[in-house]
Amino acid sequence: MEPMVMKGIQLLLSLSLLIVLHELGHFIPAKIFKTRVEKFFLFFDVKFALFKKKFGDTVYGIGWLPLGGYVKISGMIDESMDTEQMKQPAKPWEFRSKPAWQRLIIMLGGVTVNLILGFLIYMMILFVWGKNTLSNSELPMGMGVSPLAKEIGFQKGDQILLVDGQPLEVALDINKMLLIRSVETVEVQRANGQKELIQIPKNFGDRMFSSGQMNVLYPRFPAVIDSVLPDQGAYKAGFNAGDQIIAANDQVIEDWQELSDFNNKNPSQEISYVVLREENRDTLNLVLDAQGKMGVFPGSNIKISTVELSLGESITEGFSYGYWTLYDYVAQFKYVFTKKGASQLGGFGAIGSLFPSTWDWRAFWASTAFISIILAFMNLLPIPALDGGHVMFLLYEMVSGKKPNDKFMEYAQMIGFFLLLALVIYANGNDLFRFLSN
Repeated sequence: MEPMVMKGIQLLLSLSLLIVLHELGHFIPAKIFKTRVEKFFLFFDVKFALFKKKFGDTVYGIGWLPLGGYVKISGMIDESMDTEQMKQPAKPWEFRSKPAWQRLIIMLGGVTVNLILGFLIYMMILFVWGKNTLSNSELPMGMGVSPLAKEIGFQKGDQILLVDGQPLEVALDINKMLLIRSVETVEVQRANGQKELIQIPKNFGDRMFSSGQMNVLYPRFPAVIDSVLPDQGAYKAGFNAGDQIIAANDQVIEDWQELSDFNNKNPSQEISYVVLREENRDTLNLVLDAQGKMGVFPGSNIKISTVELSLGESITEGFSYGYWTLYDYVAQFKYVFTKKGASQLGGFGAIGSLFPSTWDWRAFWASTAFISIILAFMNLLPIPALDGGHVMFLLYEMVSGKKPNDKFMEYAQMIGFFLLLALVIYANGNDLFRFLSN
């Protein structure tokens, strides 16, 4: 099956699950408070539905437009824009007739379910598959450093020991922490064995983002070829899988990043490479293509270890992982309001890319948990037409003792809807542009 099709199937399954559970988060408290729910739909049924069936007071169905789902609650101004119903006298079973605290619980139900679901999935993943770790012992060559990292004191070959006094279970998490967690100090061990404490500037994360150097520290490993593409330059020049490139035009090559940097600076040039092959040295000449590519895939000796966890440990660490996932997403949300950040917004294509190209249950559930937490946060934004918009108006009512009038709510709902529609079009337009550009 094509990778894009496989990603699409996983995305559809994941979103369907999350949408249904989100809407149940509204539906169940509405029923508990004896509020009538007229519709419960997976996807939007614009003009027609693929399936619908009425049970009791509620029509359950599946729409054809997979942009979300909804529950239509009697006596509520929502995306259905049923203004005629609002002109009638309020009925006891309607949303508008219920106390503000009950309405608040109904509106917060979807977000609450998505948040709890994300945490529970992370706990389940850790219990079933264990926790991934990557210690410094698995990175014997230490870290490579970008120019930005060099500016603040990191050196090639550094091994990360402590971040703000705490060890890292996965050494590669250092970039994420530097970008969005306001790290103050990093203790490293130099290639010569000495330890040193590096002070991190307060604005370092912003400098990483604006410079585009998102991975200022990266694992170093020898320039060993994993495989050679047939009929490409390296194949014709005689390169083999397992060859280690140790020099290029008399420049010593210690790791893949140095080789990549050298090649990128010499596109379309003939390069003389020294390779180590079964402890013997050989010299091979190759003309790089216009992008500075050789036609090989790099090998990597990075090995992720897995540690099994008990149920209690899975619950504790799953909660911690969910918390930091939410924290990191909220912390990096500020970049959306920059020109560069806005250009990186993605729609369904970006979400679909979270899933693997082959079926992998662990990866599927990890992506689903991440999307669930994102949905919880995004739905809580104080934008009319989102749950957060309704919550904002309800909190105003509870504080002031006054309801916003229906006409105001109608206009706010319309503005919020068109704002969200514009955002969806823009984000998916970015996806299309990136696809065509590549």
